[in-house]
Amino acid sequence: MKLLSLQRRMARAVMTPLTPSERMRSVAPDGRSMRAVASEIIKPNDRLTSFERLEIYNRQYWFRILSGFAEDFPGLRAVLGGNRFDRMAKAYLTDCPSQSFTLRNLGSRLEAWLQKNPSWTAGRRDLALDMARLEWADIEAFDGGAEPTLKPEHLASANTAKLRLRLQPYVQLLGLRYPVDDLLLEVRKGDDDAEVASNAFSERHHQKRVSAVAKLKPSPIFLAVHRMDDSVYFRRLQRDEFAILTALRDGKPLKSAVEHALRKSSGDPEELAANVQHWFQTWAVLGWFCRIEDKKSTGTDRSKALQRPSRRA
Repeated sequence: MKLLSLQRRMARAVMTPLTPSERMRSVAPDGRSMRAVASEIIKPNDRLTSFERLEIYNRQYWFRILSGFAEDFPGLRAVLGGNRFDRMAKAYLTDCPSQSFTLRNLGSRLEAWLQKNPSWTAGRRDLALDMARLEWADIEAFDGGAEPTLKPEHLASANTAKLRLRLQPYVQLLGLRYPVDDLLLEVRKGDDDAEVASNAFSERHHQKRVSAVAKLKPSPIFLAVHRMDDSVYFRRLQRDEFAILTALRDGKPLKSAVEHALRKSSGDPEELAANVQHWFQTWAVLGWFCRIEDKKSTGTDRSKALQRPSRRA
């Protein structure tokens, strides 16, 4: 058997979902006996059969990815409750198995999957989707790419009629319906305090806070998720501020982006002009902009810091 063929068969066996009792299945996905599959790809030893040896890898694989998935989505776990989240995680990872060398990408298809499988979020659909989007944006912001930034002095001296800007790849813009940014910070703080409190107490605290948020009337919340100095920050945005950034993200030239975003604004023109100037200065200081050369030419910070450990490999 060639090495590549052996590796693929081993991967299929290891990634086969476990039984409800968390043991290896007796039948492989192709209908063959898993004992027969095991005997073809792994040798027995003086203590374990081929099946038993393969089962160790199978179980450890699933324990690891389920643990990693839960680590990335503690907010969603709080929204759904521990038992439903654990069942949902197994269903999701069965339907959307890992396709990457890194655990970081496990949740890349979660929001779309939840949209197609609404039974898992029944009763809290919009809240759960908001939280899933925020937690994936947090991952993207933490280790997304970064390019040389446009400095504030460059922005001040630029010809705005020709200047083209785009956002740093790690800056994520979200239009939400619930204050899941506040909720996620509380959940993570509660998890950090778990050393001095029981898991049951922490779970009850999370459920009480989630229930309070779920009872709120949905209201538009605009959020930028970004990073500075290896920390992720949540920054609330005004509606017009969000509209300009979204237009820039979507590739509109600077002048067109501002005009397009503010065309439907009901704010006072003079106040809007002052706000726009302040916003651009703030965004530039935060390092959110990359510069695109034209082809024809050569207040109080509302950010909330969220420290994160290094991403798992």
